[in-house]
Amino acid sequence: MMQTLPESPLSLWLDTYGEYAAQPPLREELSVDVAIIGGGFAGLATAYELKRAEPTLSVAVLEAKTIGYGASGRNGSFAMTVVGLGFSTMAMLRGKQFIKEAHAYMERAVDYLDELIQREKLECDRIRPGFLRVATTPAYIKRIQHDVELVQSLGFTGIEWIDATKTRAMVNSERYLGAMWEPRLVLVNPAKLVREEKRIVCSMGVQVFENTPVIEITSRPKFRRKTPYASLYAEKLVFATNAYSHLFPMIRRKQIPAFTYMVATEPLSPEQLEPIGWQGLQGVEDARNLIHYYRLTPDNRLVMGGGPVGLTYANDLNADANPAAWNHLERHIHFLFPHLRGVKITHRWGGPFSVTIDLTPCLGYVGDRRAVYALGCIGHGVSMSHLNSQVLRDLVLERQSDLLDCPFVNRKMLPWPGEPLRFAIAFALRGYLQIEDALCERTLPRH
Repeated sequence: MMQTLPESPLSLWLDTYGEYAAQPPLREELSVDVAIIGGGFAGLATAYELKRAEPTLSVAVLEAKTIGYGASGRNGSFAMTVVGLGFSTMAMLRGKQFIKEAHAYMERAVDYLDELIQREKLECDRIRPGFLRVATTPAYIKRIQHDVELVQSLGFTGIEWIDATKTRAMVNSERYLGAMWEPRLVLVNPAKLVREEKRIVCSMGVQVFENTPVIEITSRPKFRRKTPYASLYAEKLVFATNAYSHLFPMIRRKQIPAFTYMVATEPLSPEQLEPIGWQGLQGVEDARNLIHYYRLTPDNRLVMGGGPVGLTYANDLNADANPAAWNHLERHIHFLFPHLRGVKITHRWGGPFSVTIDLTPCLGYVGDRRAVYALGCIGHGVSMSHLNSQVLRDLVLERQSDLLDCPFVNRKMLPWPGEPLRFAIAFALRGYLQIEDALCERTLPRH
């Protein structure tokens, strides 16, 4: 039996979306070739790829709430090349060859999403302004420069270190000491993007059912998904459930949900923006483990997320609200841009992202080849989910492709243990990352 999903504070993206017409729930027994659980980026993009590859397939998507309820409607809007906790940490955990293959995959993921948006004319406020990872302490300068050297040593181009003068010419904060510059970034309105993807798949003949939680799954002879009103039968099954994957016994221990939080300001005036510059609308992150990420929206709101990461006991999903985290983010806006002190915060929200025990994404078969899954985006699912959908397509159709050579696919992974050990491990990991950040920031004034 599933947990009841909480009612959550609306993200800026969802609150400003406008009128939205949800698809009706599944109310009559139905049989299809492929059933997809999850109506976010991963689920809808997988339905799209399956129908493109095999137009005669019957495909249905089941979404427990409405399209965009989960991470696809609440994220920071960055489609980027980052995997896990970044280059150096992942190289330490998984080795340089893994970084080489994973970064190539993520470059391809960002480019593919951009291609998809333009090919299908998806109206989602897409821009491609480039990405800054900024250093705010000398320790972070060393960290970023090491990352740049690592990536360049692996043969990648387009990523470079720029000094404080060049950084502040793009986005001006007295805190910036330099940055990694990477042009490969797409920014979107995620709620618009995921609902445009719903529109496209419905036009292709995919059946999308919203407000249709799956409360039981049996697998013989066909997969049967029991919902509150009717059952759906399918030959093959896709778990596109990411941070909600622990709700399903088949994949319960492959990941846990952790929570990230965001705030958005009122639209900034020309006078408020003038000291910052930011004419190029670049996406910005800092070099912390528990990163801050931020951007300007088309109507000149400053949107910031990250910082404190929420954890819950027994994977409780009721942690989408966190006043302490929101206060931290507001203080960090003032820390970077002191003249914005007093600016009104209009939206505060949060939501879960999917974390594997080794901080690495994972895709593959569940048991036999009739069921597949994708999870563990670690907060970078805007780009990753869209290329993952092609991997899931190839797994479902049981066809060979170069995508199946990705190091995320059909890999051996350690499961998360049960409670209380699971919570202790997650808490210890977060604590270690916090201590590292504190050491790197010990010269900064408190804010």
